[in-house]
Amino acid sequence: MTSPKPKLNPKRLGHLVLVVRDIQKSVKFYTEVPGLTVSDWIDDQMVFLRAGSDHHDLALSQIPKHSPDIDDLPRYSRPGMEHFSYLVDSVEEMEKAVEVLRAHDVEIVRGIGRHGPGANYFLVFKDPDGNNVEVYCEMTQIDAEHPYEAKVWERNIESFDRFRFERFVVPPPPGMVKEKSGGKP
Repeated sequence: MTSPKPKLNPKRLGHLVLVVRDIQKSVKFYTEVPGLTVSDWIDDQMVFLRAGSDHHDLALSQIPKHSPDIDDLPRYSRPGMEHFSYLVDSVEEMEKAVEVLRAHDVEIVRGIGRHGPGANYFLVFKDPDGNNVEVYCEMTQIDAEHPYEAKVWERNIESFDRFRFERFVVPPPPGMVKEKSGGKP
């Protein structure tokens, strides 16, 4: 009899990243209607919003203005988000997650890394439908005891991964190094 394969041990559903057509219009909607608060921006291309004390529970990413799909609307017949995430306890738990994913032959897309905005560690992998799923830990907490002032980060490798891909367990996706370094190798 074979022993069961190991499993991830998430604590809760974390955050969601949506790709949007007009980031300013979307920020206006999410701050004025649900009442979320802006935590940080990456240039004018990505914004991190929060409802509680996590640095972000929703992030919005601008579709490139010349994208041929910019006017497509989300529909049930295809995925419409960049990723959703689950909180794990620690970096050690995330390192164990690498082995769990490999034991299940799950494709790892990026990570282990550490974002600039939010300072959270991340590991992204694919589900059976090709959706990006992330496990993360150690996100910045913002509350009365931990005040925080929103800022605009430059869109570069350090805002994406403070480790500059050095802790990635797989090579970065094609073009990511060039894109995150402003076109420089």
